[in-house]
Amino acid sequence: MNFQPELFSTAWHVFAALCGVGGGLWILRTAPWRRLLDGHQLNAVLGAAVALTLLWSLNAGVYPGLNLHLLGAMASTLIFGPQMALVVLGLALAGVTLNGSVEWGAYPINFLVMGMIPVALGSLYSRIIRRWLPRHFFVYIFVNAFLGAAVIVLLQGVIASLTLFAAGAYPADKLLSEYLPFFLLLGFAEAWLSGMVLTLLVVYYPEWVASFDDRSYLMNK
Repeated sequence: MNFQPELFSTAWHVFAALCGVGGGLWILRTAPWRRLLDGHQLNAVLGAAVALTLLWSLNAGVYPGLNLHLLGAMASTLIFGPQMALVVLGLALAGVTLNGSVEWGAYPINFLVMGMIPVALGSLYSRIIRRWLPRHFFVYIFVNAFLGAAVIVLLQGVIASLTLFAAGAYPADKLLSEYLPFFLLLGFAEAWLSGMVLTLLVVYYPEWVASFDDRSYLMNK
């Protein structure tokens, strides 16, 4: 994560930019912007962006582009919905770019790999869980928030590794031995952080969580 622009060819950057433009248009057309008229919701979005900026600034890595940090994509998707989650992740990426951790030339590819793909996977995962498992509070917390966050981080690690390999940035053996295995540890930390945040929010501020409904998850259970 935190890819550097020199790791990718111009074609990769153009492709990522086109994906970003398409995603931006989708957000503009479908995002629930009226929610931001509520001061609490606006503060939650901006606060989450600042928190992720700080988390993404605390990264560890061995080689350029092989940095590791907590992601927060699954928690953002559950709390804000996919459109506003992308807004939060986009603002966080802008924050770490402004502080010099990432170059602006790599913004599109980073937004694609650290934002659009994880949010899409998180949304799909949530739909599968709602479709096949009962709507119960503990299912929401442990399967969606805890397990879901770990799954999305692991999948994001696989996608990041495949992207670096396909772009010719690093050989497969280096990625398999010195990069991808660390996502197992990262997934465990991400699961605890996501589960803790979602548990606190659904207990004290359930109206802030877009994917949680008292009538579905608590009543008559």
